[in-house]
Amino acid sequence: MLSLAILAAAAGGIYWWRLQQHGLPPGIAYGNGRIEADEIDIDTKFAGRIAEMFVDEGDMVKGGQVLARMDTQDMAAELKRSEAQIQEAQHSLDEAHANVDLNKTQVKLAQQEFDRTSTLVKQGFATYELLDQRRQTLDGAIASLKAANDRIGEAERALDAATHDAEYYRVDILDNSLIAPRDGRILYRIANTGEVLPAGGRVFTMLDILYVYMDIYLPTADAGKVKIGADARIVLDARPDHAIPAKVMFIATQAQFTPKTVETKDERDKLMFRIRVKIDPDRLRSRGPAVRSGLPGVAYVKQDPNVPWPPALQGDVSP
Repeated sequence: MLSLAILAAAAGGIYWWRLQQHGLPPGIAYGNGRIEADEIDIDTKFAGRIAEMFVDEGDMVKGGQVLARMDTQDMAAELKRSEAQIQEAQHSLDEAHANVDLNKTQVKLAQQEFDRTSTLVKQGFATYELLDQRRQTLDGAIASLKAANDRIGEAERALDAATHDAEYYRVDILDNSLIAPRDGRILYRIANTGEVLPAGGRVFTMLDILYVYMDIYLPTADAGKVKIGADARIVLDARPDHAIPAKVMFIATQAQFTPKTVETKDERDKLMFRIRVKIDPDRLRSRGPAVRSGLPGVAYVKQDPNVPWPPALQGDVSP
């Protein structure tokens, strides 16, 4: 117990000394890390050949911008065939409607003749044989009208199917234009114009310049005092004179060993909690070209919201 107490006191003394070395008051923790931005893979939806490429590595792109276009000649041919089927189905539908109108006229005429003959039979001026003929004519006209209405339904279904096929090919053609989902920078160009790629083949990898963060690792004593949304600052080695305002957006629920690529203020073999500090996207929107990933630096997080930032970490608080 005495040994544990001595070790705890020594660890606390070392931590206090390091805080003093960084000029930090109690209530602010820090950890080393690297600035990162989310990587987004731009992949093909269908197997095909790359027809055109409009950007290259390092280019800044806007959300919705067309980055590349796949060869869609076969889909365009299928679309023309579907459009021809639409015209044919529309013609059949118009013809079916005309037949219905004609059959309605025939039913009306047959009904009038049947009614007239029925009156004449009652008056003794027509035979029952003629009345039966008029009834058969009326029944035939009604049956023809029903068949004509059925043909309208068939023509409408054929038109709907052809329209659906055409819309399907239009969507596929649009999906063969590779679009940037968000603002960012092209990090890698994986393929070249003319290459044939399978479905899901990667063409570009881009950086999402609106999702920029730094992961740091803090021991239990420090991580337990940090809250989601806590104020933070990021200082890059390349710009030690500039503190970037940020917020804590993630705190790991389980301790883990820190990766070898991350330097921490405690020994690497100790279990630490990963904390992600994220820069406000609105701040990054006007500073997109300046965003770089992989740059090392230090992230400072407030454990106590009432503790003021030291002058060196005040940061640029303008939007």
